[in-house]
Amino acid sequence: MKKYIYAPLLAILAMFSQVSHAQRVELKSGDLDALSGQKVVNIEYDYSQFGVGKFATEQEYLDKKSAEYNAKEAGRGDNWKKSWVADRKARYEPKFEELFNKGMEDKGLQVVQSRPDAKYTFIVHTNFVEPGFNVGVMRKNAYVDYTIDLVESASKTSKVAELGMRNVPGSMAMGMDFDTGARLAESYAKAGKTLASFLDKKLK
Repeated sequence: MKKYIYAPLLAILAMFSQVSHAQRVELKSGDLDALSGQKVVNIEYDYSQFGVGKFATEQEYLDKKSAEYNAKEAGRGDNWKKSWVADRKARYEPKFEELFNKGMEDKGLQVVQSRPDAKYTFIVHTNFVEPGFNVGVMRKNAYVDYTIDLVESASKTSKVAELGMRNVPGSMAMGMDFDTGARLAESYAKAGKTLASFLDKKLK
């Protein structure tokens, strides 16, 4: 019984411990002065190369997990794989943009997809994903590592600045994050919020 009583508390403490070691943006190169006075920045997402948990590539992870699910129930793994990819557009990207735009309201700056007319573009690279798990009495926190490039929209090879965020946690209040997509969506939300807070202090 004690495990059931204390598990939620332990989950909350673990979450705050992880948050304390994350939520930091590192300006790796360049500067952000170019964003001063901008109203709209185009945003794109790159999922082309990242590891997942103990797997070096996303494909290895998808193949292993989908095979395991299909072995238990025909078609379950195939559906799971489709949901894994669909969550990017349906959950992760909207969360990132919502929290970023809310945090930049005072500066009048927002990120919008499919705006090639904007002078600059943010490219959000997912570098590593720890999906974690939550089975009630046991859990492993989810987190994501990101690199975010600020480039000129007219020439994507012209990098203006590069930022990094590591160990951005994906968890929900009271440990109610049993769904992998929900956990990871929270990481993208926190990444958008953290980036906005960082820029709010940097931009005049």
